Formats: sequence, structure tokens, C-alpha cells
Amino acid sequence: MKKSLYQWQEECLDRWLSNGARGMVQAVTGSGKTYLAMCATDALEEKLGKRVSVKIVVPTSALMNQWAKALREHLAQKEEGEPYIDPRDNMAATQGASENKIGLRGGGHRDPVNRRYMIYVINSARYELARQTLKQLENGEPVFLIADECHHYARGENFLIFEFQDRISMEKAPWYSLGLSATLPWGQEGAALTKALGPRIYTYGMSRAASLKTVSAVDIFHVSLSFREEELENYEEFSEEMLRCYTQLLKVLPILDKMNLRERFEEIRRLSAGKDRTGRLAQKYLNLTWQRRKLVCLAADRVVCAQELIHRLPQREKIMVFGERIAQAEELYHLLYQEYPGRVGRCHSELNVQANRNTLERFRTGEFRILITCKSLDEGVDIPDASVGIILSGTSVQRQRTQRMGRIIRKKEGKERAALYYLHIEESAEDDCYLPDTGDSRIFELAFVSGQRNFFNPEYEDAAVQVADDMKGSGADDKTLREVHRCLDIGRVRGDWRLTPEELNRRIGEAVDVREKNYWVCMKRVEDKTER
Repeated sequence: MKKSLYQWQEECLDRWLSNGARGMVQAVTGSGKTYLAMCATDALEEKLGKRVSVKIVVPTSALMNQWAKALREHLAQKEEGEPYIDPRDNMAATQGASENKIGLRGGGHRDPVNRRYMIYVINSARYELARQTLKQLENGEPVFLIADECHHYARGENFLIFEFQDRISMEKAPWYSLGLSATLPWGQEGAALTKALGPRIYTYGMSRAASLKTVSAVDIFHVSLSFREEELENYEEFSEEMLRCYTQLLKVLPILDKMNLRERFEEIRRLSAGKDRTGRLAQKYLNLTWQRRKLVCLAADRVVCAQELIHRLPQREKIMVFGERIAQAEELYHLLYQEYPGRVGRCHSELNVQANRNTLERFRTGEFRILITCKSLDEGVDIPDASVGIILSGTSVQRQRTQRMGRIIRKKEGKERAALYYLHIEESAEDDCYLPDTGDSRIFELAFVSGQRNFFNPEYEDAAVQVADDMKGSGADDKTLREVHRCLDIGRVRGDWRLTPEELNRRIGEAVDVREKNYWVCMKRVEDKTER
């Protein structure tokens, strides 16, 4: 059965068609951009009354394979009863297949370019797509380009895919385009993409996605950590030396103080190329910045905190841990593997492609419950059923933060809420908490107390103490009191005590064992004690 469109997708398609079937869409990760694009192809062909040549450009081979899978399923539903030939079937290719056949270019694939649906990895597309598109347009053939994760194609050699536009009258050409991204660029890059693909015609942010329930509701936990004593001393030394360098740079270039952070960094980086004293000073400032950032990312309590969080999360939850440094990811992987053998995997750029693919497949099937990664899964990998995200070390790049949240808010049957834990160093200037607009999502503040390997939740503590005191006052034995404290300790890092009384009663009734039932009874008692 063919899926129906969400309300936002219908609105977006109407707006896109009204704009001559050209334009860009910014939509939160996991909200259905791929399905929107496939339906846009159907709508365009219906409007034109003819078939079009569809070109899809993606940044990675993993994303190319996901598009191919999604297209096969979509075409099978659309063309029910008509035989479909898999594009990887070489015998079918030699015998002449259905015109709906999909061709792949990149990632080891070199299919003929005359297939109706062509999917290109950008590394292959940049040197051949423009030439192929120009030839088709000159012959009067309608071409529809879908530029997925289009922010990657705004500059450099990637922009060559639009080179044909300078060689033909685009006003008269049967050319149609759809750019897709969770974070469309602004400024010069945004202007370049607007000229190439058309204007930004629709924005579908997390707030609206949550209100329309096209993504899972999410609980966001800001978890504050502290440096250890030696780390704090080093951080302060780096900061003082950076201040001295910056003060001297200001004497040379006073305008630095009037720039925003990004402009200032770019200007100092430009100065660092010089061979004179100013250049050396700028280089020293950049080196200190890198060393301080490394210190923040690799603060020892990040790994300890992540371990303790995972200990307290239900065994049914699938967890993704995002880090910035491979060494840190490896450290956490080996620690967790000792505790959960055969249930933990990791993906990063120092592992070979097949190893990463195997890990992802084992995570999808549920063999792995915990997946630790660095930047390799920020884009282009479909992991729809991760319900918990832990940002082990932060990133200042808004696009990465948005993409990482998108990894855990995808809808899935049986997934009631997602949770995102953002670990940040309280004494650090760089690690300010920031997460994208998420509508009515619940936000919690936690502090990790390293010496006790425990957490402090200011909203929760008073009610939890009252529940424990009530049980002690009722004459409960030591075994029962230990069980109460176990349940309260778990609840401290989760948002279950904020559920309604009706929902908590339902969870108590659906508990699969005594320990789970005890937990929900304790959360119900905490909810009773909490002032809202």
C-alpha cells in the first residue's frame, strides 16, 4: 500500500509546483525528505503529462544505497503488477529492462547513464553530470535534479554539477530541481544554491515536526561535568596564554574586537600564514586554541559519565553515542564491551568500509544495542530506531548538532519518546549548551558528580527524598529500601516522573517483571510529590 503524505509534504509539494518545480526545502532529519522527493517526481510527471529523466545527487555511497532501496520500494508500490528488474541484475541489464530501471554512479558502480533514474555520488557527479544534463536539455528532454544534502554542493568542485546552466537558456530549458537539507546555508553559499536550484520554498523545523507528530517527542538533558584538577589547571593556563596572544594581536589589528567569533577566527587564520612576528603570534594563538579544544573534548569525566548513563538506561533502548575524537570513542567502546560483550559496536573513519557496514547492519537488526561513532554518521546513514543519543563531546557546528538530534527523533512503531544527553564541561567557554528548536520537548538539567559516579537533578531531588523517607517511615525493610533507591537513582536521569498519572498507571499495568513495576511505582510516587 502506498504511503500517504504528511500535511507538511502536501503543502511543500504545492508550493514547489507553483514555483515552476524549482526550489530548496529545509526539513528536519527524519521527517520524510526522501519520500517527498519521490512524490515530487510523480507530481511533476503528472503535471507535464510525460516522463522525466531523474538525476539524484548524494554526498556518500551509503546514502546512494539508501536512495536506491527507497526508490525500488516506491516503484514497486506505484507499478503494482508490473515486473520490476533490480538494477544490480547484470543479466537483466544486458537483455533490456524496464525504463523504470535505476542506475548507480559512484561507490564502485558505473551503470549506463541512460536509465530513467540515475543516482550519483557527488565525487562522480561533479565531472560528468553537467555534460550529461546539457545533452538531454539540448535534445528537449525534461530533466529533474534532486540534490540531497545540497549544502555540500554550494562551492568548490562540487558546484561543477551546475556548470551546464551557463551554456543554455535556463528560462526555456525543461529543467526542474529540488534541493534538500536539514540545514540550508545562508550568505554566499545560500545565494549560489539559490541561483542553481531555486529559492528556499519551504522550511519544516523541529518545533512544527513535533507538533504534527512526524518525529518522536524528545527529552533533552543538559549534563554538566567538571574538569579534574590537573585538567582545570591546564585549561586556565591555555586560556591565559591565549588572552596574552590576543591582546598583542589587537595592537596590530584593533578591528578584531569588532568582529564576531567566526570572522575573528578566519582573520587570525589568515594572519597565521605570514612569516613575520604577527604571523607567528597568530599561529601560536591557533595552536593554543586547538590544544584547549582538545583538552575540553577529551576531559576524562566524559567517558565515565557516559558509562554511568548507559548503566541506568533500560535494556530495550538502542543507544547512539556521538564523539568528536576517535581515541575517545575507542576508549569508551572497549570499556563498554567488557560490560556488554557482543552488544556494542563502533563506526569511525579509521575502520575499513566493510567493518563499518557490518556494524551498522548489526545495529539495525538489534544485535548491537549501543553504537559509538564520531562524525561519520552525522549525515547519510539511515538509522530509524535509535531512541537515545549521548553527545559525548560537543561540536560548535550547528549542522552537526541538528543532524545528530535527527538520528534519534525518527518515528518508529513502539517508540514513544526519544532522549538526548548533551555532555558539557561547566568551566569551559567553548562548550556552551545549544540544541535546535524542538517545540514542546522537555528539557532537564543534570549534574554529574564524578567522585560519587552519580547524578544530581535539581527538579527531582526533593520529591525523591520524600519518597525514600516515606518508605523508611512506613517500616520497609533494608531490601525494600535498597530497591527504592535503585529505582530512584534510575529515574534521576530520565524524564518518566514527568508523565501524567494516567500514563504512569498504564506503565505500571504493562510492566513485564517486578523490577520494572517497582520502577514505575516509584516514578508515580515522585510525580505525586512534584510541584508542577
